[in-house]
Amino acid sequence: MVYDRNAHFGGHTASHVLAGGFIFDQGPHVSFATDERVQRILADAVDGHYEDVGIALDSYWQGRILTHPLQVNLHGLPPELIVRILLDMVAVSTEVSDESPPRDYESWLRRSYGDTFAETFPITYGQKYHTTSMANLTTDWLGPRMYRPSLEEALRGAVSTAPIRNLHYVTHFRYPTYGGYQSYLTSWVKRADVRLDHEVVRIDPRARTLRFANGHTAAYAELISSIPLPELIPRIDGVPDEVLDASRRLAFSSVVLVNLGIDRPGIGGQTHIRYVYDADIPFSRISFPHRLSPRVVPDGASAIQVEWYFSDKYRPLTTCPEALIAPTVAHLRSMGILKGGDMVLASEAVVARYANVIYDHDRTAALATIEEFLDQIGIHRCGRYGEWNHLWTDESFLSGERAAEAALGEARTARQPRIPYLESAGQA
Repeated sequence: MVYDRNAHFGGHTASHVLAGGFIFDQGPHVSFATDERVQRILADAVDGHYEDVGIALDSYWQGRILTHPLQVNLHGLPPELIVRILLDMVAVSTEVSDESPPRDYESWLRRSYGDTFAETFPITYGQKYHTTSMANLTTDWLGPRMYRPSLEEALRGAVSTAPIRNLHYVTHFRYPTYGGYQSYLTSWVKRADVRLDHEVVRIDPRARTLRFANGHTAAYAELISSIPLPELIPRIDGVPDEVLDASRRLAFSSVVLVNLGIDRPGIGGQTHIRYVYDADIPFSRISFPHRLSPRVVPDGASAIQVEWYFSDKYRPLTTCPEALIAPTVAHLRSMGILKGGDMVLASEAVVARYANVIYDHDRTAALATIEEFLDQIGIHRCGRYGEWNHLWTDESFLSGERAAEAALGEARTARQPRIPYLESAGQA
């Protein structure tokens, strides 16, 4: 049994149609799973109708369009800036290190790239994307996300006019041909018992019962939740004060997605995602959904999605989301993405309350306290916000699979196979 608080299924994998036939996802979603079994499952879910694309990423800085990642594509920057960056990189590559791990993400950036590059690009970008200082972040989330080049790679990228590509953690991706990213879930929902408009408001772990905002109640044998932990914990009866306090210390970003349908084809050229490094441009990324599949826009049109990040803890949203549409259009025109004659056919500002987990220094201890409590009362967790981890789609899928296997094991032991699953704002 699957309960979802929304009137639609899919959490962040949901897609919707904007006026005129533009299909937008909740953020730039693509599948770059390397697990062949997961690839096969997702392909089967859309009957093999998917786009298989080599990703094209670039960066915008002070009027320049530069190849991503910048740290190996310095060519095109002002010569004096390249010199300072390379001198710093030489210094950090030759300095004697005590090999102790960096204290925080800012220290990691400075140790990896030197001060000039770190301050000009990832620190500036990170302030917009993470909504807090880089010194306030740990490095637990990094994984393959930030490429650390050798000095030779940086030098080659500075003197060569040939861009160095395929060093990003995503090189190819798949995307459903029809219906947006949500299409991956449609066939699964048809085979499942999904109850929409069921927001859980109380969980009684002793009686093993659920109470919903619509007045319904349900008993459970085993429970799996992808509800964001700051929302899950207050809904559980008998939560100790220290666990409730821990849930309040977890930080996350919210995103306002400004979605635009434009009356001209081919906007953005070959680019799928563009990173914006200028401090005076307040949004961090631009994506072009028509590059994912041509079937998500009407003929002769383009789509643009722009991401503005906020957070309750560090940078609250203090304006009406719709107020961000006009400045977004103005910046896109000043950046040359929109031309003088381009007409905006459709526009909206969509708020996704949970965007990214913020890996600040409170996270590790707070999460450990919460996990210990949930293990004690037998609530299984999955997904980005259930695990409170920066999971990608394939990782979220496998997270749900692990939770289901654990719950089934417990249910078999107790001879009670009924397993409710709660979904709220997370990935299915």
